[in-house]
Amino acid sequence: QVEFVESGGGVVQPGGSLRLSCVASGFTFSTYTMTWYRQAPGKDHEWVAWISATDDSTDYPDSVKGRFTISRDNVKNTVYLQMNNLKPEDTAVYYCKAAGDKTYSGRGIQVTVSS
Repeated sequence: QVEFVESGGGVVQPGGSLRLSCVASGFTFSTYTMTWYRQAPGKDHEWVAWISATDDSTDYPDSVKGRFTISRDNVKNTVYLQMNNLKPEDTAVYYCKAAGDKTYSGRGIQVTVSS
């Protein structure tokens, strides 16, 4: 069955960094586009990073561009999200999502940015 194991979340001070990991299994990871989303309390889901399945091209919304970097390792079936210069408004549950023949999502991991 499809499974995601997300890790790397936690509490960090403003200006700090975190690296999230999402290890996937149960589908052909290398053929799936991967996206990181987040959801803050009382707010809609927001995509924060996207990486192609074919050429590793990436995209980001303006809210995180220049601070967040997505990458993938198709040997380890893992997608990463490097988050730098974190702000309190980055506080949310972050989860990874795979899109291809089907769509799968992880359960999410909490990131809290607070002094």
